[in-house]
Amino acid sequence: MADFRTLDAGGQPIAVRKDLRVPMRDGVTLVADAYHGVEDGPRPALVALSPYGKELQSLALTTPPQRRPSPMWDGCIEAGDIARVVGQDYVHVIGDLRGAGDSGGEMIGNYNAGGVSPGRDAYDFIEWVAEQPWCDGNVGMIGISYFGSVQVLAAAESPPHLKAIFVSGGHYDFYETTYHGGVMWFMPRAAREGRGGDSGIAQTNVKSRMQAEHSPEELERLVEQRLADPDVAAWPNLVHVLKYPKNRELWFDIVLNELDGEWYEERNPITLAKNIDIPVHLQIDQGRGWTLDGTIELFNTLKGPKKLDIGSYPPMQSRPFVEEHDKMFRWYDYWLKGIDNGVLDEPAVTVFVEGSRERVTGGQWPPREVEHRSLYLRPRRALSFEPEAMGVEQAVPDGFYQAPLTVTDKVEILSWSTAPFEEDTELIGPGAAHVFAEIDQDDTNFVLRMWDSAPDGSRRLVTTGYLKASHRELDERTTEGNPYHPHTRAVPVEPGRIEEYVLRLYPFAATFRPGHRLIVELSNAEPLSDEHNSLLPPDAFHLPVGRPVTHKIYRDAAHPSRLVLPFTMRGAGKE
Repeated sequence: MADFRTLDAGGQPIAVRKDLRVPMRDGVTLVADAYHGVEDGPRPALVALSPYGKELQSLALTTPPQRRPSPMWDGCIEAGDIARVVGQDYVHVIGDLRGAGDSGGEMIGNYNAGGVSPGRDAYDFIEWVAEQPWCDGNVGMIGISYFGSVQVLAAAESPPHLKAIFVSGGHYDFYETTYHGGVMWFMPRAAREGRGGDSGIAQTNVKSRMQAEHSPEELERLVEQRLADPDVAAWPNLVHVLKYPKNRELWFDIVLNELDGEWYEERNPITLAKNIDIPVHLQIDQGRGWTLDGTIELFNTLKGPKKLDIGSYPPMQSRPFVEEHDKMFRWYDYWLKGIDNGVLDEPAVTVFVEGSRERVTGGQWPPREVEHRSLYLRPRRALSFEPEAMGVEQAVPDGFYQAPLTVTDKVEILSWSTAPFEEDTELIGPGAAHVFAEIDQDDTNFVLRMWDSAPDGSRRLVTTGYLKASHRELDERTTEGNPYHPHTRAVPVEPGRIEEYVLRLYPFAATFRPGHRLIVELSNAEPLSDEHNSLLPPDAFHLPVGRPVTHKIYRDAAHPSRLVLPFTMRGAGKE
């Protein structure tokens, strides 16, 4: 039986219904806590669902919000500001997904695939909440990141009482969440296993799909095949995961599936979004390009009422998560309480432009018309709107040799810079980097980072791009300045052969002010620490190359290495 009590949160009395038991259609019971005002009467409910543990989320009542690099920052306290939700006269319902926290049932490691869909459970959960005497039948959802992704999965199931959702910082295409340009990213492991500033999943019964579907002999073969990749074999954490997978189900499956395909696409929220007809507000901050890209793709897929709000850098919001609540309450006041506050009269897309610190609005993404223009890599580390006229005999390639991190902790970086801009130059959208390169191995990584460098030497990251060389194939979605890679197979590189590698640069919005320079850096690994990395959790880096590689970067008349960037009609001297 649920425990009913009241507590005082900074002078605000809150009624708490602890350990509510919510039945699922297959007999499994999920467990939840509900927070609301002490006055009698039903209210609209905002539902938060994740496997991170409802007791962890309750710390939002007692822990002041922390920003990176605070050691108190915990990336899994993401259900929202409980006291604020109650103060706005909503019921805040925080539940544990199956196989985690106090809930029963079995959880599959990859929420996109296998087992019972979190979306189906969310349907049952939402409909149960709507029937409770403390809810007026109007339900929305709340929460960042994992909580946000579950909102999309829930909305795709069309529960009748889910009237709208407000998604902040969600992640969608799970392959693109864990392999950026084919390069493995460690942060999802941290969020699930509890590393580097994350408490991780409060798992009680988690199942590896790979272990369920393959015999021990097949698994042994797949593990050894994966360990044949020198990048994987050189990284101790991955060797441990593959050799000792027990209690590592979540990451074990991802490591064994390094290519995109059915395993990731089974419940891709972007694919499912075509089933969503309720209003959807999407919010994401710059500096997290991998999730910004997916958020924009999701926005373009949705058919019903929708908003896209792209906020400012830096990349990581507070934990406990408290940002964006003002916008969220305006959204839900309209759709759940029927308050005509003008939210639908505002533009569909709002983008914060770094540099000018201006908010640009429009009816679509990008919110302004853009023209893709090239900035060419030139000799003497220059970037120029003019292509290189000299042939390879005169414009000899730049190059760098990178030893693996088992040998050195020094990351070699090449950089090229524009001259100082003479006027405000605005860019909004995704971009591309065409890199003509020769390597002496059958694979490497290309890591590109683009910076805004101020006259005083300070700089801010604008966007990034990643590409595993063996994943260089492009697919039919590719257009000028907007490349896509299928990542469905790896094609080894022929050592000594010059290849054109096209990196996708994650969407961004930035104005380069007079006197500022655009600097692009190229390496095959990320530096261990710099201005950007210090803002991220310790595990937010990519798998380094595990072999020594010599790279030659050609930028001559026959090999026009270049950036293709989205200049708005206001940028580069245009109105």
